[in-house]
Amino acid sequence: MGEDKKVSAGVWPTVKPFVNGGASGMLATCVIQPIDMIKVRIQLGQGSAVSVTKNMLKNDGVGAFYKGLSAGLLRQATYTTARLGTFRILTNKALEANDGKPLPLYQKALCGLTAGAIGACVGSPADLALIRMQADNTLPLAQRRNYTNAFHALYRITADEGVLALWKGAGPTVVRAMALNMGMLASYDQSVEFFKDNLGFGEGATILGASSVSGFFAAACSLPFDYVKTQIQKMQPDAQGKYPYTGSLDCALKTLKAGGPFKFYTGFPVYCVRIAPHVMMTWIFLNQIQKLEKKAGL
Repeated sequence: MGEDKKVSAGVWPTVKPFVNGGASGMLATCVIQPIDMIKVRIQLGQGSAVSVTKNMLKNDGVGAFYKGLSAGLLRQATYTTARLGTFRILTNKALEANDGKPLPLYQKALCGLTAGAIGACVGSPADLALIRMQADNTLPLAQRRNYTNAFHALYRITADEGVLALWKGAGPTVVRAMALNMGMLASYDQSVEFFKDNLGFGEGATILGASSVSGFFAAACSLPFDYVKTQIQKMQPDAQGKYPYTGSLDCALKTLKAGGPFKFYTGFPVYCVRIAPHVMMTWIFLNQIQKLEKKAGL
């Protein structure tokens, strides 16, 4: 029994950042899913936030806002588990190497970039399933894939297109995740230090303020990459079997030529409204989970 406790005590501190990160991300997704649906449809060119919302309610009912929820939860269980857990492991190692002194911003940014890349590689299949499920109702009836849930989507993609198709668009997904997590993770830790040490904020105000800053930088850094990623993942071949883009760079260049740089920020208000609250709630949920663990002596 004593040896079992020692093993548990050694394993739990290692896996805890991953478990906590995934749980906080999944809770945040349950709240944010309707806004995410609207954001995707705006990026697919279906109109403004108001018109998209009205059309979704009129044509598909309230359930349309939760289309792809299973894929969203699976994405958080993979992507957010990996990125938040990896980030905390990396920053803890860096703190040890820095003799416990606060890390400079560039080291936090490097940890965020690394964590984002690892998380995106792990979560890319679920992200592809999520995008396709959310975009399905926007396609003509003959082209709809009619996935019933995330696992059905993953099975169909593997059966119809091969295993490697699960990582279609993984390049822009990884780049976008690196940009998002550099903004989100580094700015959060930096803001916590600033609000607590320089401004003397209490715990609640520090978490709220730091999570707000984190959400803003996550949205500002990642939207252009998110736009390209979405276009790549939802593209369909024409009658001759030719896809509109050969890759993420081709998509970026054609988008820039057709609509200019601001085209990449299509749907920015809704994207910001979606990303910032999700980031904020992820941090808030994470903080509450950590408090509960402390009370339980974990």
